[in-house]
Amino acid sequence: MLHSRGPLLTTNLTEQTTTETDINATLQQYIGGRGVGTKLVYDRTPFDADPLGPQNRLVFTTGPMQVSNMSFTGRMNATAVSPLTDGLLSSNAGGFMSRHLAETGYGAIELTGASDNLVIVHVRDDGVTFEEVPDLVGATVPETCAHIEAEHGLESEHVACIGPAGENLVRFASVMTTEERAFGRGGLGAVLGSKNVKALTFDGDSRPDIDVPTGQMEIHREAATDDHIMKEQGTVSVMDLANEMDGLPSYYFSEQSFEGVEGINGDAIAEKKYEKGTCSACAFACKLPTRDEARGVETEGPEFEVAMAFGSNSGVDDIVDVMKSNQLCDEYGLDAISAGNTVAAYLAANDEFGNEDLVWELVEQIAHREGVGDELAEGIGRVHDELGVENWSVKNMDFAAHEGRILHGQGLSYAVSNRGADHMYATFYSVEYPLVPDDEAMAPRGFDGKAQRLVERENLMALTDSGVVCKFSRDYMTPERYEMLFGADFEELLDVGSRIVTLERHFNNQRGLDRDDDRLPYEDQLPGFEDALDAYYDARGWHHDGTVPDSALSMKGSLNA
Repeated sequence: MLHSRGPLLTTNLTEQTTTETDINATLQQYIGGRGVGTKLVYDRTPFDADPLGPQNRLVFTTGPMQVSNMSFTGRMNATAVSPLTDGLLSSNAGGFMSRHLAETGYGAIELTGASDNLVIVHVRDDGVTFEEVPDLVGATVPETCAHIEAEHGLESEHVACIGPAGENLVRFASVMTTEERAFGRGGLGAVLGSKNVKALTFDGDSRPDIDVPTGQMEIHREAATDDHIMKEQGTVSVMDLANEMDGLPSYYFSEQSFEGVEGINGDAIAEKKYEKGTCSACAFACKLPTRDEARGVETEGPEFEVAMAFGSNSGVDDIVDVMKSNQLCDEYGLDAISAGNTVAAYLAANDEFGNEDLVWELVEQIAHREGVGDELAEGIGRVHDELGVENWSVKNMDFAAHEGRILHGQGLSYAVSNRGADHMYATFYSVEYPLVPDDEAMAPRGFDGKAQRLVERENLMALTDSGVVCKFSRDYMTPERYEMLFGADFEELLDVGSRIVTLERHFNNQRGLDRDDDRLPYEDQLPGFEDALDAYYDARGWHHDGTVPDSALSMKGSLNA
């Protein structure tokens, strides 16, 4: 089976020391990316670790496909205990950094402990150095990247850093790379902040020797030549469809369609796009560099989820206003989905929908934990009572844009996801809109056959996150192509995904998460939801209380295949 190579580099920030560990067995069993990150955190982080304490370990990983030249492979993974959900969480970022991490020659890079002073950790194939940076306290992401380029000659694609939000331990702070790409959901930026790490840089010339089959180039050619709407509109291309289906969350989830959709939809974003945008080695080029010269706004995006959170969910119908919100989140290092939804909760509580000036003021206050921003920085799941609004979150992670009240399988996915209400954990929405061929589609309403299909989707997404392959490769990555690239039977590959999901669930069980956390604020609107939940647990071989049985595990760190 194709897998990553190289040792684990452990960086002890307290002692400013490093060690290397042979993890070849883990790489062979879990491929790379999310799988290896999950296994390492599961084995090496105490079940009761404080997400913002020194015992929490943050692991960065790439996959074997990061040595290839195939489209859809400019991505990498970060894993730790989440300050937002309090469970084991992996986050996936695109851009151009993954190949620089691969060039260090390490199979995984782990941070533990905490530095006494704010530092940048420079990881090279010939060693690690620590740079104290007191002048960067409170610096934005662009300011931090500018410092690193001026002092070390490394462009932003070599950099993973935090902005003020991470330093101030905002529970949905991002780790940013290439300035505008994010390890977004779950607050891993706050984990870096708790460790007093402003940034990491990756560089070297020691990419591991991994033989990726030449069939990769057929996929690359198709990505380059296909006339796909995402190349012009990104993920915002689905907004009109969602709105027509009465499935676009609006006004802090109180409505499901938005009368101002034409101001923030795919056509609106395409008008502001000024060049192609992509990730490393990818010819699909679905990113959205956007600009409005009249107002001096320039950013990348927003994508659909952010156009919902800062647009329809906040009552804002001007794409440039949403672009500015997106720009601020990137500069301050905030997950733009959670930031937008949390702002929308405040707008709902104060009858201020559509007040874009207040939106931007709140984003700044959240990033710096000033005024009401100190409260909002805790996230919807922790502050909804104080605001007097409904708790639109699962496991304290607020909802993505794909509406579970219309797409019932996606609703079930939000409930059971180990990561909370995140759309990318299974991408079940794609089979219910549908965005897949007719023979793979399912009716949006009802749960017939969806529990087993959800298990299969979760396993497949865990596999792609371990490869690492972009989830927008769905039109190109057939089971036969997975087998060709990874050198294993497709069912064997899906079993790797299943073991990853089970490891995550068991770790979270030890932290007290169970069926009581697999809940939706609208489950009474979904007939058959409880039966579907039971069917999902049955398909996984788990107890109906949402816990992993002992028969699935032998001991901590050893999951039966």
